[in-house]
Amino acid sequence: MPFDPDATGVIPKLTFEPPSGEGANAAEEAPKSAEDEGAETEGTEEKGSTDKGAADKGAADEGAADAETTTAIRLPLPLPAPDATSTDTTDTNPAGVKPPVVAEPPKPPASGAGEEVGGTQPMKVQPSRPRKPADAPKPADALSTTSATTEGSSDTPPAGGAAAPSGGAPAASQAPGGARSLADLVQPMTVPGPPGGGVAVQSPPVSSPPLPQQAPYGGPQRQQAPKKGIGARLGALVASAPKWLPVLLVLEGLVMYVLALKVPPGPWRGVDPADIDGLGLISALPATAFIAILIMIVSFFVTVSQSTDRKFLLLFQIAAITFALHGAGALVADEPRFPTAYIHAGFVEFIGRTGETAINIDARMGWPGFFALFAFVTKAAGISDMTTILQWTPLLSNLLYLLPFVLILRQVVATTRARWFAALLFVLVQWIGQDYFSPQGFTFALYLAFVAILLRWFGRVEQRTKPVPPKGLRKWIGKLDAMTPGELANTGTFRADKLLMLMMLIALFLASVASHQITPFMMLGVVTAFLLFKRTTLTWALPFFLGLIVLAWISYMTVGFWASQIDTIFGGLGNILQNLRSNTGDRIEGTDPAHAMVLQSRLGILAVILACAAAGLFRRLRRGVFDRSALILLCVPVLALGLQSYGGEIGLRIYMFALPGACLLAAYAFFPNLPADSADVREETVPLRKRNVRFNPQLTKRISLVLAACFAVVFAMAFLLARYGNEKFERVTTGEVAALHYVYDHDKPSARVLYLVPKEGPEVTPTLPWGERDIERVSFSEQALVFKDPSRIENAVAKLKSAPRNSYLMVSRGQVSYLQLNEGFPADWGERFRAALDKSPDVKRVYANQDAALYTWKKFVRGTEIPEPNPYEGRGDPTSPWTPVGIAALAVTWVALFSYEIIRLNGPNRAPRARKRLLFLAVPAFAVALAVIVERFLYIAANN
Repeated sequence: MPFDPDATGVIPKLTFEPPSGEGANAAEEAPKSAEDEGAETEGTEEKGSTDKGAADKGAADEGAADAETTTAIRLPLPLPAPDATSTDTTDTNPAGVKPPVVAEPPKPPASGAGEEVGGTQPMKVQPSRPRKPADAPKPADALSTTSATTEGSSDTPPAGGAAAPSGGAPAASQAPGGARSLADLVQPMTVPGPPGGGVAVQSPPVSSPPLPQQAPYGGPQRQQAPKKGIGARLGALVASAPKWLPVLLVLEGLVMYVLALKVPPGPWRGVDPADIDGLGLISALPATAFIAILIMIVSFFVTVSQSTDRKFLLLFQIAAITFALHGAGALVADEPRFPTAYIHAGFVEFIGRTGETAINIDARMGWPGFFALFAFVTKAAGISDMTTILQWTPLLSNLLYLLPFVLILRQVVATTRARWFAALLFVLVQWIGQDYFSPQGFTFALYLAFVAILLRWFGRVEQRTKPVPPKGLRKWIGKLDAMTPGELANTGTFRADKLLMLMMLIALFLASVASHQITPFMMLGVVTAFLLFKRTTLTWALPFFLGLIVLAWISYMTVGFWASQIDTIFGGLGNILQNLRSNTGDRIEGTDPAHAMVLQSRLGILAVILACAAAGLFRRLRRGVFDRSALILLCVPVLALGLQSYGGEIGLRIYMFALPGACLLAAYAFFPNLPADSADVREETVPLRKRNVRFNPQLTKRISLVLAACFAVVFAMAFLLARYGNEKFERVTTGEVAALHYVYDHDKPSARVLYLVPKEGPEVTPTLPWGERDIERVSFSEQALVFKDPSRIENAVAKLKSAPRNSYLMVSRGQVSYLQLNEGFPADWGERFRAALDKSPDVKRVYANQDAALYTWKKFVRGTEIPEPNPYEGRGDPTSPWTPVGIAALAVTWVALFSYEIIRLNGPNRAPRARKRLLFLAVPAFAVALAVIVERFLYIAANN
């Protein structure tokens, strides 16, 4: 077997020779000489037996019949350098085995010679020492080494002498001056083998690189390297700038941003709320805030442009940008922003105080999962004031969204730049403001975790094996199916992990069903689309299982909401154009010119991100990659337009749920290539098709990086305009909160608050921090119609007069700002309207500050009392005769479908009979449960 004596760190490969007595076949396989391997000795030529059969016969006569023959390497102790005239001689071993010859003798061992080896244990081989030069002095003497003994032999060589080989063979010859050759060091040894004959084992010598020679004691020492000067240190610091510069930039930008927003107002710092106009918060931000955001974005792209994937630094940079953009409201405002967050805090306070829910007070209490969770947490932690939670929830929610979204990005076939740029886009274009303390913000995180589990643990990637049809629509579908999948295959997952993740999927879905109205339908749509496009290993049992959960919750748990509002729930089905109109055009017409720019910027961000997503999908298709999962995540939420307008906010919900797929495809518009085959994905591949190459790939990568950075800066500035454009009326002031606290302190046994509206209607909500406490005592259902002429107060006064005692008309800064920006009311309308109310002889002002004022009726009729609050217990939910049958059918269906899915986790061919029986049980039970749900809708709606 050829062997390279110069190789180091490689275990020699053993060659097994047939036992003695096999004749000429054994002789033909004699080891090659050193000359065959290209290595020559410096002295004499290798001498050895050429008759392999005779050698084997002699070895068999001398040794035991069941013994193995192998070679032992005898290594000398460290010797002085040999004389220049010394030569190496070799001799044959007694067994006739010719060892390979190397160009250099072995190195001396550090300790004693080899140990006795028996059986099949590996030999301990000491590294050889390189040959000394020819003019080196001769060694004074030579020390012997011990040889391995054969089984049945007890001869021990005398100290200081050469070890005699087994069988009484003569000792190896020795070179003049005491130097030993390689053949002197290689002697055969036999170890026990299996009965019936031994097998000869030949082990070639192992060489290692020469060790550095040390200077003798007292000799010259190694000269130390000169110390680096200041210039060299500066050069090294500049050379290492890619490592420390991004960290320095992001920290500098973060500190600069916090100081720019928190310090007292000045020319280049601080935010004065009085400067906020129709453009929102961006009109009051100092220039240093924009510079800080720019520095953090530049830091991110400096890190992305490097050839390594610095995951923790990139994640920290995105978190810092998230803090700057989504935490601006918390840094500037004294009170939590967004008035609707206060009513949600009121639901939490009510459940924590009473331990019950009240759907007759508010329909959102029919989905109390989110409120019950925080009621438990706040009560267990002893938290009575939720101001801090409300204030920082938007920032914490967006940081929470990043975790499952990054896990989604890990499951796609994309470059490092594409993945991290998609994560940055997800932060920059998420302007809709549904991340405040709300069920939709909480369940959106559950939705992202649901999708991440589907892709990570239940993803399916299969290449097309069928031939592509020759023509027609099936040809194009076949071409798409034959392309490279844009997702990673899920391999190596244990069944226990899949079972745990399946239970996690169901738990996330149940939490969403109990907390929000729309999120479960989005989850159900994604699972169904993944099954249709073959992107999950789950079966059709799961969507039927989950869909039945949604229908059962609506039918059995929210009867108080839909019993008398069937037309409201189903009236918007199929009205896609009307629902789209209520979410776009109606929100722009008739607004302040400056504020119209805010609404147009929101539509502009939507148009640009969708255009980038289309370009990214096209560029990936040109490279032979079809991203089905990203396309599903983008398109499934759009189907919600066919449901209903959702109070004119269905468009915002669709945009929020479509963001993961849109951001991923938009990142492909800049970085569409596949990742290279390297450990840390340093580079990108060129397009798969040569005709797609138009420019130098290195140049196009730099251009793409610059374009992506420019788009990121534009999106960041547009985010501040779109997200905080309503800051003038969405910002809650301390005076407004204090005015409502006055109402809560005087709401025994009940109270009512009238708020200002330009037109009366059920979809007009108060623009004030309402419902923070005592939601069962204080009613916010009364509306006071106002006009652009601030002197026309007759409608508001008449509405206050018709209300019972302990009713208050509230005029606040937020309501006035809303009327000015969205309805075209005069700039001084609020002051003039309050002055007109102060002059009215029928009303009196009971509380006032700079931001809000409360008015009540001056004279009540004698004997009128404050009414009792409406009972929140209700009279019980109505039911139908078939309800018990439906509940039993639901239980049977869920058990059968869940068992079917668990068995299917073992594989598609596991227990087919058991699965078929479960289907025979689940299908009729599902039909009965669904029929009872429909019967309940018809029966209860007809009788209520």
